[in-house]
Amino acid sequence: MSGDGADIDFIVIGAGIAGASVAAELSMTAKVLLLEAESQPGYHATGRSAAMYVPAYGPPAIRALTRAAGPFFHNPPDGFTETPLLHRRDILMIAREDQRGATADFIADAGDNAALQSVEGDRLAAIQPLLRSGYATHGVIDSSGSEIDVNALHRGFLRRMKSRGGKLVTGRPVTAPRRASGIWYVSAGDAEFRAPVIINAAGAWAEEVGRMAGAEPIGLVPKRRTALMIAAPSGIDVDSLPMTIDMDEAFYLKPDGGQFLVSPANEDPMPPCDVQPEEMDIAICLDRIERAFDIPVSRPQSKWAGLRSFVADKTPVAGFSDVAEGFFWLAGQGGYGIQTSPALARLAANLAQGAALPSDIAAAGVSADMLAPARLQVQHAAG
Repeated sequence: MSGDGADIDFIVIGAGIAGASVAAELSMTAKVLLLEAESQPGYHATGRSAAMYVPAYGPPAIRALTRAAGPFFHNPPDGFTETPLLHRRDILMIAREDQRGATADFIADAGDNAALQSVEGDRLAAIQPLLRSGYATHGVIDSSGSEIDVNALHRGFLRRMKSRGGKLVTGRPVTAPRRASGIWYVSAGDAEFRAPVIINAAGAWAEEVGRMAGAEPIGLVPKRRTALMIAAPSGIDVDSLPMTIDMDEAFYLKPDGGQFLVSPANEDPMPPCDVQPEEMDIAICLDRIERAFDIPVSRPQSKWAGLRSFVADKTPVAGFSDVAEGFFWLAGQGGYGIQTSPALARLAANLAQGAALPSDIAAAGVSADMLAPARLQVQHAAG
């Protein structure tokens, strides 16, 4: 079977949130093919995310990208979605007495952020009435947080790409990209597609795709995170509660459809795969939740796991390879891929087309060098 390619400008590999969003941006001015290995887009990390929009979350580049994504989330383009992308949800970081140092570091790292407020005593108990007595002595409430409707966001990007002439092809795992005479020939299943530029947005498989294409390694490490749904105690207005996170990120508890989504916030390195939860992680999660909250848990209602992929500095990689011509990295979003996607997609689309960074993203303090794959080679050499 021969594939498309005679008039394709960009092949985007991976139709999760990263691939779908950059494909939507590129399709404004270019012809785009979006290739997905699975039978449906967003099957892996995107479809398993407990995504939140939290401007104070992550390293400096992440916070800047998240702020730049804010206008899109709060006021999506006409026709992008029929439902709001955000649902207000405060974030409560809780800390035991022995975590006071971590609390001070968190507040200092956030800088001058009016959305953050220290709480303790009765105020802390009022904000999160399910806290077990004596567990947490203080906390920080972040009033800038919101839940993201991941499904609406992902579908919106795919719809936008298709409306501009972009094409989605599913069930086509990439096996043999090769370059000849300035063109990439990408074998995927029984088809071959061709274009001058590849955008590698393959999530946990991005390092593998890069290796097949002869690009430099970026040190991408997929890490398993386990999540469970547990029943809420009767008589509790679950939706009024904040998402509650341990100050050292040893667990979190998030209201979700009248239940609680909980996680041990684990980051277990492993090869890319259709990851499943481990029984030990489930037991650890339930133990931590019962220690911190007055919530009896006999067994989870459901359980799953996802892969969040990081490079060494936990900042995304967006930029052309210095080794493989026409090969563009868009990987390593870790736990920040959903909340940064509108801004990171605009940034990546501009760089992939040889344009400058969007002015608002540059003004927020993000530079191309901060995200370029070359920085990781420098870091590796220095280490």
